Amino acid sequence: MPNSPSPNGSTPDAVALTDRTDDRPVYVIGGGPGGLAAAAALRARGVRAVVLEKSGSVGSSWRGHYDRLHLHTTRRWSALPGLRIPRAFGRWVGRDDLVRYLEAYTEHHELEVVTGVEVNRVDRAPDGSGDWQLTATGGRILRGRAVVVATGFNHTPRVPDWPGRDTFTGELLHAAEYRDPAPYAGKDVLVVGIGNTGAEIAADLAEGGASRVRIAVRTAPHIVRRSTAGWPAQATGILVRRLPVWLVDRAGAVMARIAVPDLAAHGLPRPDTGLYSRVRQGAIPVQDVGLIDAVKTGRVTPVAAVASFDQDAVVLVDGTRLTPDAVIAATGYDRALEPLLGHLDVLDARGRPVVHGRRTPRQAPGLYFTGFTNPISGMLRELARDAGKIAKRVARVR
Repeated sequence: MPNSPSPNGSTPDAVALTDRTDDRPVYVIGGGPGGLAAAAALRARGVRAVVLEKSGSVGSSWRGHYDRLHLHTTRRWSALPGLRIPRAFGRWVGRDDLVRYLEAYTEHHELEVVTGVEVNRVDRAPDGSGDWQLTATGGRILRGRAVVVATGFNHTPRVPDWPGRDTFTGELLHAAEYRDPAPYAGKDVLVVGIGNTGAEIAADLAEGGASRVRIAVRTAPHIVRRSTAGWPAQATGILVRRLPVWLVDRAGAVMARIAVPDLAAHGLPRPDTGLYSRVRQGAIPVQDVGLIDAVKTGRVTPVAAVASFDQDAVVLVDGTRLTPDAVIAATGYDRALEPLLGHLDVLDARGRPVVHGRRTPRQAPGLYFTGFTNPISGMLRELARDAGKIAKRVARVR
């Protein structure tokens, strides 16, 4: 059952006045940072919000990330509405501390979270009222005045269907299954993908005792320092995100030559497209947390992209054959929204929502999305901003 609010003898406010008897609440799908932030912002405006989380706890995706993980955004700009992240967690908050923060956030705002319930389909209510109907596990049919979809940017692990993949005799796993380098000590490991996850796992393996670490690169990434002389890369991202793309591309090229060494001799050339042009295409720069030094010292070796598998071998696009003990695919995630929403014509060709934040699709008023973009200014910061905008819009419409 949902938690009930604690008795409060202080002066009533919007949260205290939230009507828990409302049988047409706003349903928030997903108990991660985006869903919790939206629910808290709605409660602050006196709107009943019920968070539906398919796992047994809030922040489930964060609980499953690798041990080394720390936010690449600062503590200050990663907090959700209404509760700061404790200073004791440090500037770059670790995985376990972020989970603790999400648990504390849920309690602090007395959020109504129902775990173990997975929403399978979202439809308009059949009576033409404009309400929404959710079909969930256990035969549940739920009805709400609005729906906030916050199932996450990284939802379903994606492993390319490489030719011969099923014949590979070594270990093949997605980065979502990687926890720490201990099982790979003394082993030859190939990491596929050089986004932030792949770069950090490669560095982690090199530092953790793997005998050889290679990283397969399809497109050379932009690499930035997480912090330069105390100035976080996120701050730059916030400042430039609304500037012209060409201007940020030029400035980014200058900064890269100043702050990041040329690794072309080590197999990792500078990219031939601008930093912000790549961001607009969905490719966030790699924040360095050890990759640069690992490549310079030869502890991580960049190689060409993977073309296929052939039993014990991995064949690269340049014809090279490798025989690693393990392959870790840091090849991204799918949003996996089609079963839930595909019939509503609210997704683009890549399966992502056509709108986000306070905007709703023209053909689906009352349906909101948060957490499906990966902005240069930091995802958690934008989740927090979206939450307030969504809550304001929902309260006004009500």
